[in-house]
Amino acid sequence: MRFLFLWLCLTVTASAAAESLAGRVVSVLDGDTITLLSVGNVQTRVRLAQIDAPEKRQDYGQASKRALSDWVSGKKVTVEVADTDRYGRSVGKVLIGGTDVNLEQVRAGMAWVYRKYAYDPGYFSAEDEARAVRRGLWSQPNPVPPWEFRHKSRGPSFWDDFNPTRKPTQTPRPLSGVAASACGSKRTCQEMTTCDEARYYLTRCGVKSLDRDGDGVPCEGLCGG
Repeated sequence: MRFLFLWLCLTVTASAAAESLAGRVVSVLDGDTITLLSVGNVQTRVRLAQIDAPEKRQDYGQASKRALSDWVSGKKVTVEVADTDRYGRSVGKVLIGGTDVNLEQVRAGMAWVYRKYAYDPGYFSAEDEARAVRRGLWSQPNPVPPWEFRHKSRGPSFWDDFNPTRKPTQTPRPLSGVAASACGSKRTCQEMTTCDEARYYLTRCGVKSLDRDGDGVPCEGLCGG
């Protein structure tokens, strides 16, 4: 039994170690992507979790890249890896000492909270703070979230052309626990700044008051329903 216990401990330790990376940042590709050089000259592309920075062709795209570079370029960092994306990049929280660089990008107004994947309430609070004082990208009158910019750049899909008013196939289910608290306290269309935000609050947070006619399109004034 003692040997089994030791084996289990070693297995858990190895698993925990596999969930983090440490190394020096050798390149900054944009406001949410870096390249890490770790032991053995292994390079790893890292996507900062829970945030989405402006694309390079967007306003503040280059400013966001410079801000991230000021934080991490040439420095030793630790990455708490949460996932691997479809491009093979490690997705995680980048830390310098005890500082969460992902969070600082949001706080500085250099990135949005990536609502589709975010779960930490602190990120939403940081974005609200940056928005309130019109910091960084929030100094613009109508900043476009990068996920909307990418969608417009790709153009409408075949299905969007075929049925642009399609209804969701499932009834939105409210979140609970930490994920629910990440939704914030917004409950009306007047508080929404983009269609994407309104859709997030409807589909992920279960705020049905945003879709009073029940057609699956929240805040018609924003989403053109």
